[in-house]
Amino acid sequence: MNKNFFNQILSRQQQREIVPANETIAEWALNVIGLLYPELSISSYSSTEEIEEEYERQKKDLVTILNATRACNDCNNEEIAKVFFRKIPDIYRVLNTDIYSLHTGDPAARVEFEVIRAYPGFFALCFYRMAHELLKLEVPLLPRILTEYAHSKTGIDIHPGAKIGDHFFIDHGTGIVIGETAEIGNHVKLYQGVTLGAMSVDKNMVFKKRHPTVEDHVVIYSGATILGGATTIGRHSVIGGNVWLTKSIPPGSLVYHNPEITVVEGKIANY
Repeated sequence: MNKNFFNQILSRQQQREIVPANETIAEWALNVIGLLYPELSISSYSSTEEIEEEYERQKKDLVTILNATRACNDCNNEEIAKVFFRKIPDIYRVLNTDIYSLHTGDPAARVEFEVIRAYPGFFALCFYRMAHELLKLEVPLLPRILTEYAHSKTGIDIHPGAKIGDHFFIDHGTGIVIGETAEIGNHVKLYQGVTLGAMSVDKNMVFKKRHPTVEDHVVIYSGATILGGATTIGRHSVIGGNVWLTKSIPPGSLVYHNPEITVVEGKIANY
């Protein structure tokens, strides 16, 4: 084969950033989540001392992962890990509000154990809320790796840069896309196939708000597409299924798609 081809590959090998395997990073996150929610873990602890020891072990594992991520040579990784783990109690608090919303908002959810163990929306939110805090600490790469791992498992694509409030409700979830600069308030419900996206993918907009703002107590039903950084969905609004929306709507609005469907009864023979 052409030697230039192999030279190109060698050049990429020499320039690549050394980052732990995605599976290693995801396993660390799963261990932290399992510490918070034993329903998702095979480990058990009989004392607060054992829990504290595991907590410290996971903190050290994060330092190891950060140290191996050479994209951040100048970072104080011990301090980053310390600050991140100080945020864990608040991550836990917010996740508990998400569990409450899923449990009380979905008539199919019988107990909280079911939400924690079986709901893809909760799984995706666990990874998003951890990734978001890491991103706020300016940790490179890891936040996106975490949310993309959850995306691969659930079909729910939440960028770690999105801002999402308490009591977030994702039902079914498959096909949901929430862009980097989206802002979502408290007590918001999204159903499958919802997109909170950008009007364009121009690289010049990298530092601009490109995705919508969704205020408190909004419900967005399946298949709705809401685009644009200047688009705001006012509080207590309801967006119906399959709506395409690129402009702001005031609080308390009802927006719906009005398809024309004709049903003719008794016209098909041999049914």
